[in-house]
Amino acid sequence: MPQLDPRQQLRKQIRLQRSALSPLQQLEASQAILEYLQDDPEFIPMQRVALYLAFDGELDLSLLINCLWQQGKQVYVPLVDPTKNGEMCFHRYQASSPLQANRFGIGEPIFDAKQVIDAQQLDLILAPLVAFDSQGNRLGMGGGYYDRLLAQISGDKPLVIGLAHDCQQINEVPVQAWDQPLKRIITPSRYWCW
Repeated sequence: MPQLDPRQQLRKQIRLQRSALSPLQQLEASQAILEYLQDDPEFIPMQRVALYLAFDGELDLSLLINCLWQQGKQVYVPLVDPTKNGEMCFHRYQASSPLQANRFGIGEPIFDAKQVIDAQQLDLILAPLVAFDSQGNRLGMGGGYYDRLLAQISGDKPLVIGLAHDCQQINEVPVQAWDQPLKRIITPSRYWCW
């Protein structure tokens, strides 16, 4: 049986920890993230917010999504653009958006090119991650979608913040040359800035 590389082993370990959180722990984490974001004056003027639909124990953003819709803000979620050779894009997501499972089993809107926004037009991207360390290094699922996207973003817009459960923090992420560190990460117990 082939040995998993250290990054794959780490992904497997942290995903198991994340998935082992109880429904109550998940709910409390979601509420904590919502409180961080809705109470921070920096986020109040932001109108176009990209986030993700939780999968595999990721921090659930349903409460935040509903809050954003109630405030009349535009919500976008990532999906793989079928017209651009597997690149990730951000697609408008509304309460009425029909969803389908992608090849990873993650729910996403049915692709409509008219509903896609250029990442630079977003005010905020809330990015999922598998693990992170105290230097802002992020370990994703392994597809490189966010790393490629983050490498194209220049300047301070959009603001990019990683979201994770506290159990996803590790001592040191094994970094590769293509990995894009984050300047901010929010967990239920802490708001990290570098």
